[in-house]
This record gives sequence, structure tokens and C-alpha cells, in this order.
Amino acid sequence: MNQDWDIKPRSDTCHGCEKPFADAEPYFSALVFGDQGYVRADCCETCWQRYRQTVQSPYSTWQGVYRKPPAPEEPLKKETAESLLRQLMEQEDRSKVNVVYILAVMLERKRALVERDVQQREDGTRVRVYEHRKTGETFLIPEPSLQLDQLEEVQQEVVALLGARDDAEAEPVPEPPPPAEPPAESPDNLRDGFYSKQPSTDHG
Repeated sequence: MNQDWDIKPRSDTCHGCEKPFADAEPYFSALVFGDQGYVRADCCETCWQRYRQTVQSPYSTWQGVYRKPPAPEEPLKKETAESLLRQLMEQEDRSKVNVVYILAVMLERKRALVERDVQQREDGTRVRVYEHRKTGETFLIPEPSLQLDQLEEVQQEVVALLGARDDAEAEPVPEPPPPAEPPAESPDNLRDGFYSKQPSTDHG
């Protein structure tokens, strides 16, 4: 998978001490960009204090609560927003950039994804950092230059890809949120152990 769209799994063990996380245990995560692309580290509270001193200018950091991975689900009988999002990200089809973004917004509205951060790349592209509430995976979703006159066409494409028989059966397709202002790059903006537009109150 290229670096435009990326999914990083949450580790079940601490990056520092390698101890397995207990259910409901707080964890601290960091994304660091290096020669091999984005690397995610998940730490317990004790190891986080040491780890953050060794990493300069992490791409993004946040805090969450570890939940034991859910049992495998039954095979899906029809396409869902989440399965479609994963499929398109794996295919890396640049023509679907608007669809990928809208699907991520849908999953955020459905509380399947929670936004952890918004960053801005050197080329000016804003990237929304989402975390999956159940699996803890990190989704990096670039924000496209989606114009209002393109929205209806993209919504119709999403509905068609989801295999809806008619609009009444389709999942509601939301309008994209307004562009978010990325946080300042200065480490002085580190608050409560993680970068965020707002303090996160939902770690589920």
C-alpha cells in the first residue's frame, strides 16, 4: 500500500516493555515518518514517558483505551461502508480518492472511526488521522479538493458501490466536513500527552 492511504494496526503489546495490554488499559500511540514510511508505536503509560523523549517531532500522537479484539464476525453478505473503504484503499485507485474520503466521513458519523488528529503535508494536503474504535487500527485519509458541484456525483457513486437497490435502502451519504485547520507543528502544542485539535473525551 502506498503512503497516500494507509492503515496501521494497533499492537497488542507495548512497544517498550513488550508486555501485553490488559483490557481497558490506557495506551499511548505515535506515528513517526521515516525511511520506511509511517511507523506506529503503542506504549503503556510507563514506557510512553521514556519513548516520547527519544522521538523528535512525531507526525501525530494520541491516547486511547485498549479493548480486547472482538471475535471474528460472520462473512459479510453485502458490501458495507467499512469493507468498501478497506477494499479501495488496498486497490490504491487514485480515481476513487473522493469516494474513499466520503466513506471515511460516513464511518466517522456512524462512530466506527474516531478522528484523532489532522496534519498537513509539505505539499499542502491535509491528512485526517482516524482510529477504528473496535480494532484500534489507524487510517490515514488525505482530504481531497472536493467541490460542492462534485458532491452529488460522488454520493451517487458511493451508493452504487455499496450495492443499494434504491435511495431508500442506501446508507445516508453525508456532506464532507469543512476543511480542518491543522495543529501547529511546534512541540509546545503537546497537551495531555498527545496532539489533537481538541482534547479527546471518547477513548472507546
